[in-house]
Amino acid sequence: MVRRPLGNHHDGADTLLVTSHTPGTDPATADTEEDTEGDAEKDAGELRALIMDARFVLFDFDGPICRLFAGYSAAGIARELVQRLERQGLLRLLTEEERRDPDPQAVLHAVDRRRRGSELVADLEERLTQGELKAVTGAQATEHADDLIRTWSATGARLAVTTNNSARAAHEYLVNRGLAGCFTPHIYGRTRELCRQKPDPYHLNRALRAMGTAPGAAALMIGDSPSDLQAALRAGVRFLGYARDERVEERLRAAGAETVVRSLEPVLRMLPAPGGRT
Repeated sequence: MVRRPLGNHHDGADTLLVTSHTPGTDPATADTEEDTEGDAEKDAGELRALIMDARFVLFDFDGPICRLFAGYSAAGIARELVQRLERQGLLRLLTEEERRDPDPQAVLHAVDRRRRGSELVADLEERLTQGELKAVTGAQATEHADDLIRTWSATGARLAVTTNNSARAAHEYLVNRGLAGCFTPHIYGRTRELCRQKPDPYHLNRALRAMGTAPGAAALMIGDSPSDLQAALRAGVRFLGYARDERVEERLRAAGAETVVRSLEPVLRMLPAPGGRT
């Protein structure tokens, strides 16, 4: 059975295009095409159910909203953190593998495991935040994200950002895109208590409480990583995976994500028009 990722092709407001059976096609091929069409209809139905019931929507930041490091190297920030440790004679806090890790969050967490709550961790976290703020200027909006956010907000849904990046960086990006009003004040990001980052559901629960709701069918998390999925599960929030490529989709599905889109366009198309029009 072949599954086609949601978001590749569309016909009309919310119909996924499938390859129809043509004369002369052998029965085995016809069965495969029928299976594919059935899967596409099932996936579209699952997506519609998620979207139509969602009144409180929690967005991860780097991925579903933008590519934060599209124009600024995350690996460069990681090297800066490692070099800062080296200058202080603290390189021993990292293993050889950790020193080469291109993810600055991984470097930060490695130090936190050995010096939890220390001024050193606070300093490195602020350095990472400054790097993320620089990255905002070159961040690339995820296709259809701006329209999706504005439309969902206009329908009356309450939106929040729950991210492992700095809330300051997320807020600055949203201000630059004219989107801050769709979220403010519900932007929740990394603090110096790194143990509260996703997959811990702390920020999701914090957002839900602040918006005046509880976990349940009315709440939805949109994320692009297994940690987003795990946080949503722990918070009792339904999950929609966003995958910009096949590798990300495979990782999400392997982690247990049931509904994954490769584009935000079908999500946007399924939203009711503001004012109750469809």
